[in-house]
Amino acid sequence: MGQTSSAAQIIISVIPIVGIVMGSLVVFFYLLWNYKWKKLLVQAGQYRDPKFDLLSFSLLAGLLLGSVGITLTIFLAITQGAGYALLGGLIPLSTGAGLLIFYGIKHGNRTS
Repeated sequence: MGQTSSAAQIIISVIPIVGIVMGSLVVFFYLLWNYKWKKLLVQAGQYRDPKFDLLSFSLLAGLLLGSVGITLTIFLAITQGAGYALLGGLIPLSTGAGLLIFYGIKHGNRTS
């Protein structure tokens, strides 16, 4: 391997810092403008409280996490064997299974 110049090392080390700062600015201004927008809606009397459907969210998140977890678990079991690397697939798989169980329990308790 060839030697890397000090200028290249500085540029390589600055890139993640710039990315973090720019991402933080985007999040800050989104939160600021969203706050001001909601404040104006409240002042105008047009603000409506958003409804969050926990059952639909738990079903969607459970299906997505379960499918990603199954895929990662199978892939990591084939390539790495049984070891700590397998947790990379088992953690989302168990989280997805938990969300699907929660959905099944809450959906069964729902009175129509």
